Amino acid sequence: MKWYDYITININYLGLSALSNTMAPLVIPLLVQQFVGKEQQGTYYGTLRLWGLMVALLAQAFWGMLSDRHTSWLGRRRPFIFAGTVADLVFISVIGFCAGMEGMTGFVVLFGAYLLLQVSTNAAHSAQQALIPDLVPSEQRAKLSAIKAIFEVPLPVVLVAFTAGRLIAAKNMWGALSALAITLGLCMALAMFVREQPLREKPAPLDWSPLVRLVAMTALFTLIILGLGESVKLFAAALTGIRDIPILLGLLGGAGLLAMGLAVALGVWLNVRLAIGSHPAFTWWVINRLAFFVGAFNLSSFAIYFLQARFGYDQEKAAGPASTMLYVVGGLVFVFAIVSGVVSEKVGHKRVIALAGLLAALGTLVTILAPDLTLVYVGSAIIGAAIGMFYTANWALGTQLVPAAEAGRYLGISNLAGAGAGAIGAYIGGPIADFFTVRAPQTPGLGYVLLFAIYGVLFLLSVVALVRVNPA
Repeated sequence: MKWYDYITININYLGLSALSNTMAPLVIPLLVQQFVGKEQQGTYYGTLRLWGLMVALLAQAFWGMLSDRHTSWLGRRRPFIFAGTVADLVFISVIGFCAGMEGMTGFVVLFGAYLLLQVSTNAAHSAQQALIPDLVPSEQRAKLSAIKAIFEVPLPVVLVAFTAGRLIAAKNMWGALSALAITLGLCMALAMFVREQPLREKPAPLDWSPLVRLVAMTALFTLIILGLGESVKLFAAALTGIRDIPILLGLLGGAGLLAMGLAVALGVWLNVRLAIGSHPAFTWWVINRLAFFVGAFNLSSFAIYFLQARFGYDQEKAAGPASTMLYVVGGLVFVFAIVSGVVSEKVGHKRVIALAGLLAALGTLVTILAPDLTLVYVGSAIIGAAIGMFYTANWALGTQLVPAAEAGRYLGISNLAGAGAGAIGAYIGGPIADFFTVRAPQTPGLGYVLLFAIYGVLFLLSVVALVRVNPA
């Protein structure tokens, strides 16, 4: 390995992470708000997130299977990184043109462009994440993975906070998207210098059965989320005769928490049974992981709406403090992910995971009660530290639960926790926030405070699920 291999093998993570940190928490929420208005923004944003994440889950598996077998003279992975990034630039441009549209026409175009962006991005991402296993000797993978973590977490968060975040806050959407496009293009160009050799052996016939199983699991998970989301909407419609706001908060908050909890538990249990059969400890580990991530992922997804409603920012101005929140969270995630790796080996993974859940709930409480941005950032810092602790310790615990010979199949199921978390929290939670935007306009932000409180309780429920995770 040469010194520049550490950069070329990992540099594309910077572009991919900058894309995700710009689109989901900043660009997409603002455009959805522009097209459908504040009274329906949560519902439509949740719908877009649900389908986008499910498409991403399937696309990554599909492109991964194809790149494993690709025989181009450029190698197996680089053609997919190149083509996926070029397609990304096209779909980012389409999203930029959406900014000049209005109404449902704009939302439909945005919806289509966002789904296609998930397809193209995951062509590049599935190939990118195979580079270290493909090219790096086992004794050097730890060093390369450390560089990967830097390109994947702190650098893109800082980059977005000081470029796209500020440009969007200054109402320069095209400037932000242009900065993102330049970052993606440069990272992809440097990734083309990876010293990858063509696949010389003829690949075996393609086995479609893993993808078919994943499609079945994804469809089942999606149906569960759709069903529970519609149940919450129907329940909210039945509450129209009640005018007492505290009662409405209790009833709809309880319904939302119950629906998200059921989606987590039922979705994981059915999919694990479908994929590998009965494995109680592993099942509860995935439930713990998914419950935590529902809170972690959706706090950032709804940050702009929360800041607008809670502190009175106009549409684009909220992008500034929202990107600062992401910057604070990202920095603490990186630091505590490293520290917790050492600590959890000494005191036990479950103790660190439990502490992470409790700290995340505390940080959420500080955030929703904060009277000013300073305390919001303090809450964000506590949440970031908790997420960093959880990432390292939870994954280390998971590796102890799976059979070594089938680790890939077992841990692949955990991808449902990543995609499912954003889908559950946004699709079920969005309509809850919208309900109070309409019913309690005199109390701005009440719906998002309730939604964040639900996410905080899910952090606590992740600790409860941890009790049932008992490594053999």
